[in-house]
Amino acid sequence: MNQFEHLKEEDCGEQEMKDSNESDGGSVNNNNNNIRRKMVSPGAGEHPLQYNYTFWYSRRTPSRPANTQSYEQNIRQMGTVASVEQFWKFYSHLVRPGDLTGHSDFHLFKEGIKPMWEDEANKNGGKWIIRLRKGLASRFWENIILAMLGEQFMVGEEICGVVVSIRFQEDILSIWNKTANDQVTTSRIRDTLRRVLNLPPNTIMHHKKNNHTHN
Repeated sequence: MNQFEHLKEEDCGEQEMKDSNESDGGSVNNNNNNIRRKMVSPGAGEHPLQYNYTFWYSRRTPSRPANTQSYEQNIRQMGTVASVEQFWKFYSHLVRPGDLTGHSDFHLFKEGIKPMWEDEANKNGGKWIIRLRKGLASRFWENIILAMLGEQFMVGEEICGVVVSIRFQEDILSIWNKTANDQVTTSRIRDTLRRVLNLPPNTIMHHKKNNHTHN
């Protein structure tokens, strides 16, 4: 058990924003995509994270062709956390990925990095992709973000963020890193993923370079 479990506030519970927010993943400001926002800092007595992290949400229309401009317009910044306590307070009020509908995505990236492969931090990087059967997304999403915030991957500044993508027949979990050609780093990330998610040995994972694909 790491500091995130020890310090989880008892009054957070499992309250979720399911009324007006269920269709959009949480409380979202449609005009908040400007990455240069007021810096978030840990409060007095709080336990700071090594990096600040920003939650994002996107929802796609499958029949509509994807392009960079439409994707950037569709993604919404939800909020930034700088401490363990801020994370649990924010996270406990989010709808769980398994309760989302349609082509919906939650993203958690280091502050200052947009969850787009065109971002400067991502353009030379890649991502490990794991396809999940329905019903696993919420638990795996929580495990992977706790591992990322707790610096369990031990690859320095390589990790950019993680994404959970809800689809109709399966869900997709991915973790993005800065340097796609660094085989030592990508292998360490893969091995840590297997451990923190307790994946069976036969789980299919593949690493894809960002400059070879769109989101």
